[in-house]
Amino acid sequence: MLYAIIIFASFFVLRLFSLAFSIRNEKRLIKCGATQYGKRNSLLLTLAHIAYYFGALYEGYTSNMEFDRTSVIGVAVMAFAYIMLFYVIYKLSDVWTVKLYIVPNHRINRSFLFRTVRHPNYFLNIIPELIGVALLCHAWTTLCVGLPLYGYLLIVRIRQEERAMRHLLS
Repeated sequence: MLYAIIIFASFFVLRLFSLAFSIRNEKRLIKCGATQYGKRNSLLLTLAHIAYYFGALYEGYTSNMEFDRTSVIGVAVMAFAYIMLFYVIYKLSDVWTVKLYIVPNHRINRSFLFRTVRHPNYFLNIIPELIGVALLCHAWTTLCVGLPLYGYLLIVRIRQEERAMRHLLS
């Protein structure tokens, strides 16, 4: 379990770095006249993300999980997810936040990744990250209950994002 906690904490620290970047961008976007969409859903997604992480950790701890092949697969999936997270941050740079902001004259990223995968931050980062956390911690209940609940909030977010950006895509 100690290996899982150390790895878990390492990924959590990386997530905190991404949040710091998001907060910095959010402040700048607001100064530039950005409008936030889906404020309530953003809060629910944040709470769900935190609950999912700690639910998985708690489940792993209470079941005395062993760091085994499943955990290694979880680490690999999480590594992929975080590589995708930082690549998406790199590609979106100054407009990337964990919240949904649209700034006047908002630019749409049309790079290969964004043309190929619709919503890469959600499908190549968040979903694999949550699956990886569950595998790392052997948190089967968290995976089976938490992922569908989180998925619902993510579907709401995607719909909000598409509505907010519809005028930019025409």
